Amino acid sequence: MNGSTVSHSNAGTWASQRTRMLLAGACALVMAITLLGLSLGCGGPRQQPAVEEARKHSKDFLLGAEDVLEVIVWRNQDLSRQVVVRPDGMISLPLIGDLSASGLTANQLAERIAERLKEFKENPSVTVSVKEVNSYYVFVLGEVTKPGKYQHKSYITVVQAIAMAGGFTLYAKKNKMQVLRSSANGAGGPGEIRIPVRYDQLLSGEGTGGNFFLKSGDTVVVP
Repeated sequence: MNGSTVSHSNAGTWASQRTRMLLAGACALVMAITLLGLSLGCGGPRQQPAVEEARKHSKDFLLGAEDVLEVIVWRNQDLSRQVVVRPDGMISLPLIGDLSASGLTANQLAERIAERLKEFKENPSVTVSVKEVNSYYVFVLGEVTKPGKYQHKSYITVVQAIAMAGGFTLYAKKNKMQVLRSSANGAGGPGEIRIPVRYDQLLSGEGTGGNFFLKSGDTVVVP
């Protein structure tokens, strides 16, 4: 009887321990799945817009304020002239008056001018060329040698912007940089996107965004 009692007792203890181990494993699995779900549900979507924004870049130059343009209407000297994009993004031309130019390429603007001229001229042929680029600029702030506003005649990358600002100071946290970019929010109003930048990844070519081109008005912040 005693041997039988001991045997049943050991069996009960082992079963109890095994149950506790299974429960502990199940709890750990549930916790891991929960944490993974939180990571995908919270971290992913918040970072994804910034990553996609970093990759966006138009190969064509987009017109902006203070750019000097030459508008040529074929076989019409009176309508052809040199214009400057105003601070409000508009230009003024004979017959058609004010026309929005900011944010368009030269070819897109030419198409819009031609469309407006159809009211006064049959099949107008219009070309627009950029004589002076004055609208492209970026800001570099924080732990760089020469923080400030930098204008350029063509698109520059993050690394090029830092080089123009004289490079990092001794206290710069190179892998905690951010690029601040204006972007319309969901309601169509003004908003801001913060793009995280790791300098080591810029040099190695790794990471999601890479050494991307900056848009006009971008601010590189070096903490």
